[in-house]
Amino acid sequence: MSDSLRGADVLAASLARAGTRYLFSLSGNQIMPVYDAALDAGLEIVHVRHEGAAVHMADAWGRLTEVPGVALVTGGPGHANAIGALYTAAAADSPLVLLSGHAPLAQLGMDAFQEMRQADMAAPVVKASWTAQSAGTLGEDIARAFRIARSGRPGPVHLSLPFDVLEAKASRSETALPSAGAFLPALQPLSAGVGGEIAAQMLRARRPLIIAGPMLTGMRGRTQREALARACGIPVLGMESPRGVNDPALGAVAEALQQADLVLLLGKKLDFTLRFGRAPAFAPDCRFIQIDPDEAVLARAKHALGDPGRIAGSVRADPIPALDCLAAMPIDGRGDAGWASEVEAAVTFRPPAWALAGNRAEGPLHPAEVGRAVATALAKSPSHVVVIDGGEFGQWAQACVDAPLRLINGPAGSIGSALPFALAAKLAHPEATVAVLLGDGTFGFHMAEFDTAVRNKLALVAIVGNDACWNAEHQIQLNSYGAARAVGCELLPTRYDEVVEALGGHGELVQISAELPAALGRAFASGKPACVNVMLERLAAPNVSRHASGAPSTGH
Repeated sequence: MSDSLRGADVLAASLARAGTRYLFSLSGNQIMPVYDAALDAGLEIVHVRHEGAAVHMADAWGRLTEVPGVALVTGGPGHANAIGALYTAAAADSPLVLLSGHAPLAQLGMDAFQEMRQADMAAPVVKASWTAQSAGTLGEDIARAFRIARSGRPGPVHLSLPFDVLEAKASRSETALPSAGAFLPALQPLSAGVGGEIAAQMLRARRPLIIAGPMLTGMRGRTQREALARACGIPVLGMESPRGVNDPALGAVAEALQQADLVLLLGKKLDFTLRFGRAPAFAPDCRFIQIDPDEAVLARAKHALGDPGRIAGSVRADPIPALDCLAAMPIDGRGDAGWASEVEAAVTFRPPAWALAGNRAEGPLHPAEVGRAVATALAKSPSHVVVIDGGEFGQWAQACVDAPLRLINGPAGSIGSALPFALAAKLAHPEATVAVLLGDGTFGFHMAEFDTAVRNKLALVAIVGNDACWNAEHQIQLNSYGAARAVGCELLPTRYDEVVEALGGHGELVQISAELPAALGRAFASGKPACVNVMLERLAAPNVSRHASGAPSTGH
């Protein structure tokens, strides 16, 4: 055994010690030493067809496992291709680490090959961004990256890896790998005293409500939210959609929010999704308590409300342990009778007409009937993960298809992440049935990742709502400018099922309602990555209301 280690070996060994199993990657010159070192460290490289997909897969892994996913891309243009996907992860509070190859340190300032200010490029969309400086300290760099990604409000971290640092030798005797504890997050617990003060305020409220942010919408967060609701009798909602108060997955929740007199925000920003806490989304005298690990988020909430009297509490603490702390508090008791039931009725409400939508003998399908059919098919599976992208079809799908494990695009409102998300979901839960629902515009972003799915034998089923249109933007044009001025949103009714077949997967085309159940059955039974290409009626996303049909909701 050599008495020295390459920087790449230190890096790979540290990643393994952090609990990393997969590197989501696209190959390139500067990261070949890491590929080599990964073999000895037991790291599996899942190589994709676009750097953005690698970041999306790391994002999904972080959300599903709460362990930072790791994306590995080459430097220069490879790094640049990865940047956009970081914003999706950042907005969703998703822990991941982006490792990017980099020009050699010794050549910086000399117009080195693909020399870029990579750390500066990534900085606006990550929690921390820096460039490694030596082989011997790469282990410390990785530990720091994992710790930052998981601490406070989770999020992405970037580390650039200069080629000469990866190739440089470090003495084994002077290179200590990080301890297991070095990768763990630093926690800010909610003190029992502060928890008691919050509990007292919740007791005095007549119509209190708790809204949890994206970091509490995973399976563990969902379980904890349900436990808190049972313990205190107060409605607890998870909110992760960019449509916020108009999220179709939350039914007629907007009607309940307008009646609340005290809202506790757990890791939820008081942002555009909550209409900044202002009327008419909330009553003018509704007060807010916010628990968040980020001081800047707390400060912005005060600015958003404008009226300091509406801030009933602003506490810097981690939402997950805070949730458990509050569940142990004596809160149950004094609110308006039936308030919790009223909120539940609003959230679970779906217009009765949805149950009858579609089922026509001819013509494209209604998005609600697609959602019904997918939900019925998934009910036959003992465990499943549902991935849903944005766009108009995505909103219908989110309203119609639920699952304990669900991934959506998140507050960023970006589209295109769903297919990479689904691949990572199948790796994280190989025993589960994975269904991904997305529009035809969205499908085009990363359709080549079906090649990745086939190579890695990742059986998933993509249900594509094909209305031959960028429909979210088309609806904006119709509403704002009129049909005569609708431009730049038309697509072709492409046979995406045949694209997937050409890549080695299973394809199904659905043109009428009667074809859908059997097509879904064959796709799920195929054991292959599959695409069910559904010709869809071009409809706006639903805006759920119990009192009126509601205007269409647009956006991602």
